Amino acid sequence: MAGARLEMQRGEGLWRGRFKAMASPCEVLVEVDDAGEARRLCEMAAAEAWRIEHKFSRYRDDNVVFRINNGAGKRVEIDAETARLLAFAAQCYELSDGLFDVTSGVLRKAWRFDGGEAVPDAGSIEALLPRIGWSKVRWTSGYVELPQGMELDFGGIGKEYAVDRAQQLLADAGRSPALVNLGGDLAVTGARADGRPWRAGIEDPARQGVRGALAVSSGALATSGDTYRYVLKDEVRYGHVLDPRTGWPVPGAPRSVTVAAPNCTQAGMLATFALLKGAGAEAFLAAQGLPHWCVR
Repeated sequence: MAGARLEMQRGEGLWRGRFKAMASPCEVLVEVDDAGEARRLCEMAAAEAWRIEHKFSRYRDDNVVFRINNGAGKRVEIDAETARLLAFAAQCYELSDGLFDVTSGVLRKAWRFDGGEAVPDAGSIEALLPRIGWSKVRWTSGYVELPQGMELDFGGIGKEYAVDRAQQLLADAGRSPALVNLGGDLAVTGARADGRPWRAGIEDPARQGVRGALAVSSGALATSGDTYRYVLKDEVRYGHVLDPRTGWPVPGAPRSVTVAAPNCTQAGMLATFALLKGAGAEAFLAAQGLPHWCVR
């Protein structure tokens, strides 16, 4: 991507490649001695994150999401990768009983989760609800047809998908242990060379810092919460995870949920599902049988 930059640092027996993607600070850690090989691996992972951002960002006017959202109700041809993301979006919608809906991003026209105190009026939210509903979307492996006025927003699944894609590329590239961290969602190729686990922090939403560290030797971690995206009005905090049926934040939702799973896509899905469950988040997470951390 234009303006994209990767910065390399050496320390603690590994190389660290830092970059920005998807409006988040990102890093790739690789345990290899050779500087050239370290840069090659970090560039590979960063390039994949930038590619996915370019392709699926709703903020661009030169990608498949723009073409779909501006299709004026007509069929728009899609490639196999886009079809796979749509299939996953459909799965999320079904598994969440309609709470996880990639057409609900249009609600950003009413909400600004910037830490301010602007709460939209009920009328502006009500006016957007007819433009939400995955069941209205028609799609196959070759095309998607979106009713005029509706939009797709892959923001709820794109970053985790990019983590898994970058992790797989590094795993296929060789034996060098590696960790991919895109804005706090991460995956590893395995334990470090000497068998030690990687160390990953869990955010403290109250302090916007780290509340503890986890040992990670395989799989992935994903976190969802309102640490940075919220509205605070009259001592009431409105988190950014919205109920697509009402257009309002889910009542009783935790401040933050972290889930460990075999891959980042699954971890992110379950973390978001838990927030959407509101007061039932802990019961939902317990039923999944995976390590998790829920902060209220």
